[in-house]
Amino acid sequence: MTDRGISRREFAKSAVAIGGTAALAACLDRGAPDVPEGTDHPGGLPARQHAWNAALATDDAGNPRMPYHHVLLLLDYEGDGAPTDGDRQQVEDALTTLERAYEWSNDGLLFTLGYGPTYFERFESGPAGVDLPAPKTLAPFEDPALDTPDALLHLASDHESVALAAEEALKGNRETVNDREVTATFSGVFTESDRRTGFVGSGLPADNQDIEGIPDSEPVPEESPLFMGFKSGFKKNQASENRVSVASGPFADGATQHLSFIRLHLQQWYEQDSRDQRVSKMFCPAHADEGRVEGVGENLGTDSGMDECPEDVVESSRREGVAGHSQKMTRVREDDSPVILRRDFDSTDGGEAGLHFLSLQQSIADFVNTRESMNGTDVAENSAVGQRVNNGILQYMTVERRGNYLLPPRSLRALPPADPSA
Repeated sequence: MTDRGISRREFAKSAVAIGGTAALAACLDRGAPDVPEGTDHPGGLPARQHAWNAALATDDAGNPRMPYHHVLLLLDYEGDGAPTDGDRQQVEDALTTLERAYEWSNDGLLFTLGYGPTYFERFESGPAGVDLPAPKTLAPFEDPALDTPDALLHLASDHESVALAAEEALKGNRETVNDREVTATFSGVFTESDRRTGFVGSGLPADNQDIEGIPDSEPVPEESPLFMGFKSGFKKNQASENRVSVASGPFADGATQHLSFIRLHLQQWYEQDSRDQRVSKMFCPAHADEGRVEGVGENLGTDSGMDECPEDVVESSRREGVAGHSQKMTRVREDDSPVILRRDFDSTDGGEAGLHFLSLQQSIADFVNTRESMNGTDVAENSAVGQRVNNGILQYMTVERRGNYLLPPRSLRALPPADPSA
C-alpha cells in the first residue's frame, strides 16, 4: 500500500489513465524501475511490428502474458497530401529512439504503429495487396461510433512509467528516456485526436473495480486478469503471429488490426448469474456441468478445452438453453486453429468498466467472420436462446467504437505509401 492508502497497482492504473508529465513525475517519485536498455542496432529487431510473443513473459502454463499497462493514441497526419520524406524520417527516428532506449519486451517497451483507411485516402488507392475496409456496424443490436484517425499507436509495458515516458517523449515533452537522448519526436507530424488506456493482469481488475458497470460488492476475483473473472488468451485459442501476417505483396510481414471499445455491464453477471451460469456462458454448458473450470481458469493450461464441448452449437443450445462464448468461437477456424490473435485489455476510461478489444489478423474479413460467429444469429434463430440473452456474453457488453488499421512491416511503419513497390 502507498502512503495515500491505495495500492501500487491502483495508483499505476490511475497514472496511466491520467497521463501527462505530472502523472509521469508522480510515478517516478514513487520509485523508478530498473528497465533494461534497448539495442544499438534496431535493424536487428523483428521484421514484423506485431512480433511480440517471443519477447513476452509467460505464465506458469506457458501462455504469452500481455504487458500490464497500455496506451492507445489515435493520431492524424498534419500534412496535406502524401507525406514528405522528411516527415517519414522524423517518425522513423522517433520510433528508433524508443527502441534504443528500451528493450523489446514486456519488461521494456513494445509498440505498433498502424494506419487507417482515412490515411490511405490521400493516395490514389488503398494499401497494395491488402483489403482495408472502413469500419462498420457488425450486429443488428449495436450502433458504434466509427473511428477514422489516420494512425493508431499502441504502447505497452509492464511498467506504467515506461509507457508514460515513451508517450511524453514522442510528444516532445522529454529530453531523455531511460538515459537515452530523445533525438526526434512526433511534433509537427502527428496530432492526437484521442487517447485511451488500459491494463491486464492478475490483481489489476480487482484493484480497479470501484467503477460504473461493476457491482459495489467488489466481486472481481483478486487473481483474475480481466473484469469478467476468467482467464483469457490461452495459447491454443490464439492464432499464431505467422497466421495473422500478410503473406505476400509490398506489405508482407504486416497484419491488419481491429480495435473496438466495449462497455461492460456486469451487475447481472455477478449479482444474478450463478457461478455455473457464468462458466456456461463464457465457455460452454458442459464445462459447468462437469466442473472443468477452477477459479479463473488457470487449471485449463494452454487450452480452454473446447474440444470437450459439443461441436454442434445450435443443437447444444436447443438442449441446454445457453450457448457458450468460446464454444461459438470454435466455428471460425482454419486447420483447427483460430484466425485472429487477440491482444485486448480492460479499461476504466470515462469511469466505466470497459474492454479495448484489439485483434490482429491477416484480413479484416477474418475478424468480421469471427464477430459474426460470436453474434450467434443462427443460434438465436434455431433455439430458445435469445439474440443476446444466454447467447454467450453478448448481453453484458455494448460496442461503442470500432476502427480498422494496417500494421505495415517495421521497414514501412513510418508514413508508408499506398504501394511501396511502385
